[in-house]
Order: sequence, then C-alpha cells, then structure tokens
Amino acid sequence: MRPDEILIIDRDTVERCLAKQDPVALVESMLHHHAAGGTVLPAEGYLAWRNGVGAYTRAIAMLGGSDTSSGRTYGMKLINASVSNPGLGIERAGGFTVLFDPETARPTALVEAGFISAERTAAYTMSTLRVLGPAGFDEVSIVGCGTIARAHVRLLHRYFGAVRRIHVHDIDPERARRFASDVTGRFPEYTVDIHPDVHSCVSASQVLVTLTVSDEPYIEAGSLRPGTFVAHVSLDDLRPEVFEHAQAVYVDDLGLVCDNPRRILGALIRDGRVAVPGTSDAPGSGPGRAITGAYGDVLRGALPAVRPDDGFVVSNPFGMAVADVVMGRAVADLARAEGLGVMVDLLGAATRAGGAA
Repeated sequence: MRPDEILIIDRDTVERCLAKQDPVALVESMLHHHAAGGTVLPAEGYLAWRNGVGAYTRAIAMLGGSDTSSGRTYGMKLINASVSNPGLGIERAGGFTVLFDPETARPTALVEAGFISAERTAAYTMSTLRVLGPAGFDEVSIVGCGTIARAHVRLLHRYFGAVRRIHVHDIDPERARRFASDVTGRFPEYTVDIHPDVHSCVSASQVLVTLTVSDEPYIEAGSLRPGTFVAHVSLDDLRPEVFEHAQAVYVDDLGLVCDNPRRILGALIRDGRVAVPGTSDAPGSGPGRAITGAYGDVLRGALPAVRPDDGFVVSNPFGMAVADVVMGRAVADLARAEGLGVMVDLLGAATRAGGAA
C-alpha cells in the first residue's frame, strides 16, 4: 500500500471475514493484553444533542491501541446513534473504525463499525458465560430486541449448542415479534417465548442478558432466580440492590466504570454504595460491597472465577473500543489477503482491492 491508500470494508465484507474468525478468542486475547498492561485506552470524545424530533442523539470517538498476534495495532472507533433511528427503519447506531499504520500514523483501513461493535459485545458476553455462567443451561432471557440482541443469539448458537429456548421482552411488542420471527427463521431449532412483562422474562431462566437503552433502573434482585448469571450489557437496567447483594461483580475496566457516573454502577461507586477492589467500603445507604475485579484478570488466572450458586453473579462491561480496533485489524488483514474491499487513494481514484497496484 502507498501512504495515502486506505482500504474501505463494508458490512457484507466484515461479516464474511468475521465468519472465518473466532470473535470470542479475539476479545479474550485483547482482555489478556489489557490486564497485562498491553493496551492504550485514552479518554473518549463524547458529543450529545437532541435531534429535530427531540430524541437523544450522540457521537462517540474512541481511540485505542493493543498488542496483537499481528503486531501493535492502533485505531479509532466512531460510533454515532439516535434513539429515534429504529422508527426510521435503521439501526440505532452506526459508524466506522479507522486503523492506523503504527509507523506513519496514516489511516490504512476504514471498517464498518456497526457489525463489529455488536459482534465484540456479544463475544464478551459469550466469554463471560463460559467462565462465570451456570455450569449448564439451555435457556436464555434477553431484554431488548435490537441489533445487539441478534448478535447475541447468533453467537449463542455458535458457542452454546445446548441452548434451545430464548425468552425475550421489549417495550415495543412489534419489535419483539419481528425479533422472534427472525430468530426462528434463521435457527428453526430455537423456541422463542415473547414475554409481555419484563419481570416474567427476567425470571424465566438462569441467564439474563440486558440489551436496552434504559436510563432508569428497573430490574430488582427479587426477580432473579437463584443461580442466575446477569450480563448487564446496557446502561441502567439493574437496580442498586442487585449490585449490592450479588455474589460477585466483574467489569472489563475498573477505571472506565469508576469514571462514568452516567451509568448505574459508576453512580453507585461515586455514592459509596459499591467500592472498588483494594479500597475500604465507603459509607453509604447500602452495604458498600466491593466489585470483585476485572474480567481480564480472571482470564489470566490472577482472579478467581465465581459462578452463581444460590445467589447471582453480575458481569458489567463498560465496553472498550480497543476490542473494536483489534477485531477490525483481524478483518482488515483477512480482507487484504483475500482481495476484498475497496482500495481508495486519498489523492486520486478508487480501485478494487484485488486489482490495486
């Protein structure tokens, strides 16, 4: 590649390339490097506004770098979203990841970010389920039936062959029906039960995955069955007592969670109701239990893995853009090797990657 050439990779190509990868292994490798200090994760850029219909709308720019099997990788994920987008028939979030040459810092690839973002999010859940989830399960409850929910079902089918029943709830009943139809159409062996209320969905199985955009906690500890693993992927679904009374609480990055009081766990830390590892319990209105630790430390054997028995275990990832960068690098490497994508000379014309000079 010449210094001003950039490979543009669309969603179809991303899907094609990731089908040949192991997304869980990619995310776990990044988490190993992150726990060992092999990543760089600067503060994100965040811009929010209300669009023409008054809907919450935002742009997030997240830079990251990580050691990988292909060498040091640097990049930036730009992911923008509006909660009114589904009403327009488009996904809530979309954007791209830019990869950088580690020597010249020039952009080398522009990769569609929506699919990768959903895939790495679901891959993180699959990893935590494998290590922290119930010893055996064949049912999963999902709250929120959007794009990321589809990614979770896709990877559940790939990594957990015993799963046969999915319980779902969405505040939009029609979205839940479309989701159920899509799932059974793609995976006929699945049964999808649509729950009219969230609490029956939550209590229907011992694996709960929350994938909403709620900014108001609503899931109570009493709704969870004994022995439940909760993948709290979205922002504010769990009420404070769930964190305060969990057997264990794992995060992907302590600093990110502590520094963001917009999310429920960060607010609980700020208020002294949950403490970070290595600190004394701060005073507050709750028991002030400590977060168990970072999940990457579990993967590298520095922290024990706690599975739920008569209580519940919570995984609360903040979401690290460095995972998108690592996954984008794997996609770009394979796309180049197979002549996929469109090569654009920023100083001139566009050509197919396979025919580029």
